[in-house]
Amino acid sequence: MTTGPRITKKQYEILANFRYELRRFLRYSEQISRKHGVTPLQYQLLLQIKGFPGRERASVSELAERLQAKHHGVVSLVTRCEALGLVRRRVDDSDRRRVMVELTEKGEKRLERLAELHRQELLTLQERFFVPRRRDLLPGRS
Repeated sequence: MTTGPRITKKQYEILANFRYELRRFLRYSEQISRKHGVTPLQYQLLLQIKGFPGRERASVSELAERLQAKHHGVVSLVTRCEALGLVRRRVDDSDRRRVMVELTEKGEKRLERLAELHRQELLTLQERFFVPRRRDLLPGRS
C-alpha cells in the first residue's frame, strides 16, 4: 500500500499559523464592519464593486464570482444594500439585458472609511502574516 507524501510537523505548523492569522484578520473585519453599520458581506460587496478591475461597477454575475456566492444570493445582497442607500443598479448601456451595480456617494464614504481601517490592520499584520513559501510546503521538507 502506497501513501502520498507525508506532511511534516513544520508544514502543519505553517498551515495552522497561516489559517490562524487569516482568521484573526477576518474576525477584525467582521467586527469593524458591524461597528460601522454594515455586515461583513455588505462590506465585501462594496469593496468588490469599487475594486473591480478596470471599472467601478460590476454586474451581479461578476459580483457573484468575486464573492464566490450564488447569483440569487448576490441579488438579495444588492437589494439590501440598495435599501440602505449604499448601491444603485443601472442597465448596462452596451447590453440592455445586463444590470450593473455601482456605489452611491453614501456607499463610497462608508467603503472608504472601512477600507482605510482594513488597510491599517493589514499593515500591522505584515510582521506576522505571510503566505507560506512554496519550498516550505513541498513534500520532503522538514
